[in-house]
Amino acid sequence: MEYKKVELSIIINSYKNPELLKICIESVKKNAKNINHEIIVSDSATEEDTEMMMREDYPEIKFFPFRKNVGFQALLRKGIEESGGEYLLLLNGDILVSPGSIEKLLDFIKENPEVGLAGPKLLNFNGKLQYSCFRFYKPITIVYRRTLLKRFKFARRHLDWFLMKDYDHKEPKEVDWLMGSALIISRSAFEKVGHMDSRFFMYMEDVDWCRRFWENNLKVIYYPQAKMHHYLGKGSDGGGFFRSLLFNKLTWVHIFSAIKYFKKYYGKPFPKHD
Repeated sequence: MEYKKVELSIIINSYKNPELLKICIESVKKNAKNINHEIIVSDSATEEDTEMMMREDYPEIKFFPFRKNVGFQALLRKGIEESGGEYLLLLNGDILVSPGSIEKLLDFIKENPEVGLAGPKLLNFNGKLQYSCFRFYKPITIVYRRTLLKRFKFARRHLDWFLMKDYDHKEPKEVDWLMGSALIISRSAFEKVGHMDSRFFMYMEDVDWCRRFWENNLKVIYYPQAKMHHYLGKGSDGGGFFRSLLFNKLTWVHIFSAIKYFKKYYGKPFPKHD
């Protein structure tokens, strides 16, 4: 099937939160008026209120509901497959687009063809910095993040390194990987790297994807001149370590995804960059 060519396809993935999705869509529509674009929404475990909202309030938007929870990478895969843009802006449904942010990201990636993937500075809704660029995981990183060891100074030092707290987050920077909540890529870079790995249902797919961009000699750039707000849930990190292991399914999803990731890259060096 052929699709109308546009400059930018804005692909929003959503899961059981029509209120936040509506805020996201409205912010996108308001801030993409001067760009030749299309909006695509992929929604997981779609409920009636979300489907009704999309049908009645946004009939012009391409909407792809899934009855089951298909996971993050499957939603993006569907959106990308249905898109026609030369560039792709991938957003979580809990992102609030700030004025000028879409234009800044688009201009940046158009002017820097060596960049395969870029992401904006993400802010909490109180305006504080949300860490969204990182160094690559080591197995010990998972241990420190998921156990009581994170309370010790040696673990905090490692986690500060992982979170890149030694970087002021004010100037563009090559980074190992970016949180998948807000990313822009070029169609040409995507065709070189391919979709996110379908082996990851949720968690680590963005880490793996960024690593594959680097392996294909395409830069991954944190671009703080563009800013967006992100409502970051803590679904896999609630109630302490033991309670989380006993009762939180998402904790186990994260752990199993990490095992798959480390198995995939066992013995392989980290891609080098500045």
